Amino acid sequence: MLELKYGHPLSFKSWLSDNTHLLRPPVGNGQIWQNSDFMVTIVAGPNERSDFHDDPVEEFFYQFKGNAFIIIWDRDRYERVNLNEGDVFLMPPHVLHSPQRADAESRCLVVERRRPEGEKDGLQWGCAACGTLIKRYEMTLKSIVDDLPPVYEQFYATSDAERVCPACGMQHPGRDYATWHREIARSSHARVYA
Repeated sequence: MLELKYGHPLSFKSWLSDNTHLLRPPVGNGQIWQNSDFMVTIVAGPNERSDFHDDPVEEFFYQFKGNAFIIIWDRDRYERVNLNEGDVFLMPPHVLHSPQRADAESRCLVVERRRPEGEKDGLQWGCAACGTLIKRYEMTLKSIVDDLPPVYEQFYATSDAERVCPACGMQHPGRDYATWHREIARSSHARVYA
């Protein structure tokens, strides 16, 4: 019988049904194949984030159920890219992005390459009012499911004083995503909720 490294084709519908337990907050994602050249991940809602991912490789998004959007920090502005059900999107490397999935039924297939040796991913938190960097962490990413949550916890464990914007003095609310989103909606540096 034919032996393939990653097995025979699988039923995507069955994988989703069998792995529903992985698609819940706080992580809300599951990686389909381990140890392949691609990280093929299903990402689910709800999630509301205030961090921005700096990915050294391209990311392919297929929003196959529900809607989502991505906040992108670019040229001193927060911008919004909508992902409607059925949309595909290829994001270039090193675009600071924060995927937002308020819809509990949102599902997205995300495909990205394993990182070349020595390439680091970054997670960073910026001021909602002016966009100034407050905190950044870099890591060697092997698994989106396993490697990102400890970095979130590291940021959430910082003191209030460590989360104050050095430019304008606004304090980042840490875990309080709703407050961060309210502040970004008021920001003159944002075209996210317009």
